Amino acid sequence: MKLSILMPVYNEEERIADALKQALAVDYPCEIELVVVDDGSRDGTGEILGRADDARLRVITHQRNAGKGAAIKTAVDNAEGDYMVILDADLEYDPLDIPKLLDPVLDGRATVVYGNRTFGSHSAYSFWYVMGNKGVTMAANVLFNSYIGDLETCFKLMPVALYRSLDIRSRGFGMEAEVTGKLLRQRIRPYEVPISYRARGREEGKKITWKDGVEAIWILGRERTRRRPLGAPTR
Repeated sequence: MKLSILMPVYNEEERIADALKQALAVDYPCEIELVVVDDGSRDGTGEILGRADDARLRVITHQRNAGKGAAIKTAVDNAEGDYMVILDADLEYDPLDIPKLLDPVLDGRATVVYGNRTFGSHSAYSFWYVMGNKGVTMAANVLFNSYIGDLETCFKLMPVALYRSLDIRSRGFGMEAEVTGKLLRQRIRPYEVPISYRARGREEGKKITWKDGVEAIWILGRERTRRRPLGAPTR
């Protein structure tokens, strides 16, 4: 098994070097590749990526910023692994948790695995951020009669072929809701494992806003009203 770690990057010159170092330093239980998509960064991110030297690393550049969903699509289109997981470059997530996501797959318990964040005073930069996340997750659970714990988690691990088959169209942060909505519509319930998390604040470059939460709920509603594809798998 080969795992493709997909890293969308936009204006992260202060963190990208550490993000690469941390991701590549983990002792993974399988072969990996790190596919980084520089999504039109206008700071020094591109120069730092250009100096990175590791046989497991591939860098792809968007000439213009297209959004997280578009960057992930580019990464998935170029992924050579059997499985994929998304790892943002903002250092909010710890790549040391990725092997924990792989465990249920490697021992045959799951096909899709989500990292479930536990929010606390040290890990969430605002009350409303946490409430927004919980609200979007609750909307998914009500609409699809499911009980997932963290829809907006970055850590979504699944087969590359499955992600491609979902045909994700959202170009921005809405891709998180679209991925989950389409999985739940096909009755694929993610296996969840607890992960560590530390949110950064606006002054540190936090990009997601309340508008993304509204869009996420709209996308979930849209996906709920669509018919499940004929022959869709059930897991």
